[in-house]
Amino acid sequence: MKAIVFTKYGSPDVLQLLEVEKPVPNDDDVLVKVRAASINAADYHSLSADIILVRLVGGGLFKPRDTRLGIDEAGQVEAVGKNIKQFKPGDEVYGGGRGSLAEYACSRETSLVLKPGNLTFEQAAAVPVAALTALQGLRDKGQIRSGQKVLIQGASGGVGMFAVQIAKSFGADVTAVCSTRNLEMARSLGAEQVIDYTHEDFTKNGQQYDLILAVNGYHPLSAYKRALTPRGRYVMAGGFLSQMLQAMLLGRWMSSSGGQTMGFMGIAKINQQDLTTLKELLETGKVVPVIDGSYPLSETAEAFRYVEDVHPRGKVVVTMAQS
Repeated sequence: MKAIVFTKYGSPDVLQLLEVEKPVPNDDDVLVKVRAASINAADYHSLSADIILVRLVGGGLFKPRDTRLGIDEAGQVEAVGKNIKQFKPGDEVYGGGRGSLAEYACSRETSLVLKPGNLTFEQAAAVPVAALTALQGLRDKGQIRSGQKVLIQGASGGVGMFAVQIAKSFGADVTAVCSTRNLEMARSLGAEQVIDYTHEDFTKNGQQYDLILAVNGYHPLSAYKRALTPRGRYVMAGGFLSQMLQAMLLGRWMSSSGGQTMGFMGIAKINQQDLTTLKELLETGKVVPVIDGSYPLSETAEAFRYVEDVHPRGKVVVTMAQS
């Protein structure tokens, strides 16, 4: 099969499209014929090792241990291990796989659910990691409730565009923060208020929010704390290493004052229960994926460059040529 492989850390230039052995599912695996995948920040960090923790925690100190890339996937079940009960060959599924930037990928049964019938494979592949990050950040870390004032920073990106819609589905009053060119998009996703960060700093305008989800946040924690209500919650989802360290090391200490909570959202947990929750939101039209661009597998490096250089609206997907 054809697959994207990287044998050393670096820019998208090190990505190669190679013929490799088709994976064989073990007893607890599902082999998926991938129809589409999408690119996440986690993929970029795995490729570039720009965060030292990638090398220290399983990635490989000097070169990648796992030369495959990709997590999000949507496709058709090709084969199943003997312990698999929920799926059979031919089922259309979406979720998380190992090395999904390839024509075939193996997944755990617990990382897949049936694809929403109203979505294309490309749309479904755009969902898993980004939407799960938004859902778990808002619901689990942020403890979102109906009627709250919720601010989404980075509202036009992959995680942010899902976060605006998911917050709306919880009954929140949503404020979206994004650039000038994305204001109308944020409104179309359901945001009641929009803030153009190129003209206004929401941490200094006197407004306060019950919950702030900062996707790739760049303000100091003290600024976010100022923009929270007395019992408000701040959740950071991605960002510069310095910001992550602030949230992890200082968040607990800063949370002890005034009833506010300053927290950090780690890597999304891919699980069937949450994928099913998202499926219901997708099937009812409460959440709609936004896709900025689609690339064939042979142009995966160009897709990575686009994500790095342009900061796309929504997600960028990679499609597989089917014989």
